[in-house]
Amino acid sequence: MWTYATCCMSQPSDRSPIELHLFSPYASKEVVELLVVTAHYHRTAISLNLWHTVNFGRPWLDASSCNHGLVSLPYLDGPVLEDLREDSALIKFYWLIPVTASEVRFKCEEGVQALEQRLEGTNFNYLDPQRESVA
Repeated sequence: MWTYATCCMSQPSDRSPIELHLFSPYASKEVVELLVVTAHYHRTAISLNLWHTVNFGRPWLDASSCNHGLVSLPYLDGPVLEDLREDSALIKFYWLIPVTASEVRFKCEEGVQALEQRLEGTNFNYLDPQRESVA
């Protein structure tokens, strides 16, 4: 498993500074590009935060149906990874989970907790680019 993370997505002047990480089953320049584009969107368009979604505009990997990302808590790493105090600022570190367009629609209609329950209920493989949508 490979882990990719943003660096300096948050800036000292941010009201809610965040950094993101994304997992991949193998080394991939495309995953690096997705994080760069997501960080650019965050800096120049709409500030992302917990439970927001972002449209990647293309598959996460290969021919995956996961072409969006969900900003989530870092469940695999726990709260130790989530918070970093830097001087007086609290920087949040979140997991960017690849999701499908139908999962984003489901989240918008039913709520993020309902989507998380569906994902957990299927024991979804977050490293499988070919996983089936839960919505």
